Amino acid sequence: MSTDGGGSRPSFTLRQATADDGAAVAALVRELAEYEQAPESATATADDFARALRPGTGIGCVLAEVRTPAGVEVAGMALWYTTFSTWLGRQGMWLEDLFVRPEHRRLGIGRAFFAELGRLCAERGFGRLEFWVLDWNTSAHAFYRALGARAEDEWTVWRLDGARLAALATPGADQK
Repeated sequence: MSTDGGGSRPSFTLRQATADDGAAVAALVRELAEYEQAPESATATADDFARALRPGTGIGCVLAEVRTPAGVEVAGMALWYTTFSTWLGRQGMWLEDLFVRPEHRRLGIGRAFFAELGRLCAERGFGRLEFWVLDWNTSAHAFYRALGARAEDEWTVWRLDGARLAALATPGADQK
């Protein structure tokens, strides 16, 4: 997808990321972590994303590129992976991260990402597109509501990771 930018607005294009985009995706994830006030949590490397974006992993990423006077630069990403709904009996898409660099916001990139993800879901027969939004990110809440999304407020997110996850794999570890 591409836009003409309209007048003096920069134009942008969307394209599917490849393993060669690992460094660009890692940089965007670090910027997102800073925005979400958790920079120490983003430990994935360019190599991690290069591996994840290889064909057949069930992980995809759409990149937005903006043409500027200095050339083309990556402006944002929508990184997703496939899920499965037992209730629908169909795969779905989980949007793990959507991020547009602040200097490229208000160009329509976020809406274009969702249009592309919707197209991919329809093309693949996916039954859902789901994502998390931080409670404090009220501008994102308003944007998603305007797209027709609804909050699933009756669910609580739970997580096991790090040492707690490793302890599950160690027989008797929970009895210490």
